Amino acid sequence: MLNNKGFDLWADGYDKSVGISDEANTYPFAGYKKVLALIFQTVMQTPNATVLDIGFGTAVLTAKLYEQGCTIYGQDFSSRMIELASEKMPGAHLYQGDFTQGLVEPLRNRRYDYIIATYALHHLTDAQKVVFLSALRGCLNENGKILIGDVAFETRDALNRCRQKAGADWDVDEIYFVAEELKRDFPDLLFTQLSPCAGVLTISK
Repeated sequence: MLNNKGFDLWADGYDKSVGISDEANTYPFAGYKKVLALIFQTVMQTPNATVLDIGFGTAVLTAKLYEQGCTIYGQDFSSRMIELASEKMPGAHLYQGDFTQGLVEPLRNRRYDYIIATYALHHLTDAQKVVFLSALRGCLNENGKILIGDVAFETRDALNRCRQKAGADWDVDEIYFVAEELKRDFPDLLFTQLSPCAGVLTISK
């Protein structure tokens, strides 16, 4: 698993490595642009939305929302990612912190129209995901939404098929979303599959 130093080293080449995988339509980033586009379009339904981005990285998505007038809050554990994101969004409220330990206190005490996370929460175990997402739901405004774009599957069988196809490229340190399993704790969860290995999960307030 990458630590914050790993992400610092990877930060400058991150967008390029993601793009190569997306264009080749291969695991893990097949569907990446579709995932970001769907989340962007969803957030744009609320004018001047207040958005919390967890693990925002180089702010590929969040910077677009910022440009459209959204108020941006964010948490990432890489100081280099925060530096890059701050250049794109000088007015954003960005904090360093490890989300496996939850939200940092300034973010915990606010309420958001949308909480988004793209290709970040797969660092949590399935049990940690449930605890964290339950806490995040408490940070939403009325009618707010959590939008998670990630390597994700409707069923465990679909995940296993992708794993078999990926072979040695499969990242054993990452724990991917299985929508039908997460629905046990979040019965209202909606899942939109956008590629063989990616989709958007929506949890409403």
